[in-house]
Amino acid sequence: MKRFFLLILSLWQQQLKLYIVAALIGAIIGVLVLAPSYDYVDSQLHADNTASSIDYVSGQIKELLMGNIPKNSLIPFYAEIGAMLGLFTIGIYSFLHKRLMRIELLKMELNKDIPSIIQQGEGPFLEFKSTFRWDMEQSRTNRLLEGVILKSLAGFLNSKHGGTLLIGVADDGEIIGLENDYQTLKKQNQDGFEQTIMTAIAANIGADLCSHVSVLFHVIDNKDICRLIVSPSARPVFLTQGNTPKLYVRTGGATRDLNIQEALEFASMRWKRT
Repeated sequence: MKRFFLLILSLWQQQLKLYIVAALIGAIIGVLVLAPSYDYVDSQLHADNTASSIDYVSGQIKELLMGNIPKNSLIPFYAEIGAMLGLFTIGIYSFLHKRLMRIELLKMELNKDIPSIIQQGEGPFLEFKSTFRWDMEQSRTNRLLEGVILKSLAGFLNSKHGGTLLIGVADDGEIIGLENDYQTLKKQNQDGFEQTIMTAIAANIGADLCSHVSVLFHVIDNKDICRLIVSPSARPVFLTQGNTPKLYVRTGGATRDLNIQEALEFASMRWKRT
């Protein structure tokens, strides 16, 4: 457990470094651009002649670089403004970058034909599951099977490129359908199935990750199947089992959990900040 918290701390430190660098760059811009620009505008308001803004600002920058800071300067104020702008910019960039990546992933997946997806078989970015909670061997509801689905979702979330999970399809590509799963729900239809999936994700993986999973339904051979398109997470995703949080990853066509050392190495590379 101690190593688990060290992993989280290490990733938090990487994130913090990124924002510190953004704040420093913003502060430098504030000192070297915003402050001289303000001084130029102020000087021209009280001057009879108009000097070139480029010449004035470049001259001010040279003076600052030589350590000649004028008295009563507003440089600290503009350094703070620049730092805040740097933080704001990196925040907006991160948000838009994540959104664009999700949109591109969805566009790529939506352009694929379901029969052709099933025909290609399971792999690093595709997995089949026969049911969500219906135990086909015992012909009864088995809530433990939900954990198998969540493991696969966690593995895709932790991967760099996400993936697709088809529920209602056997390992060999046979269409099983969702009819048995529907019988285990209070609301026995597609809406009820989607709500149950999202509730399980929010409760066991994280409510913030629900937006990373898009739920679609298709009908093949008069049987419903569920298609979960998973976009990569911006943070490590842990699934707690037996009071122990585990980090799952995709390896080939399977999902496996990592030991502490493997998790540290994987997370440092997967969420590396440059």
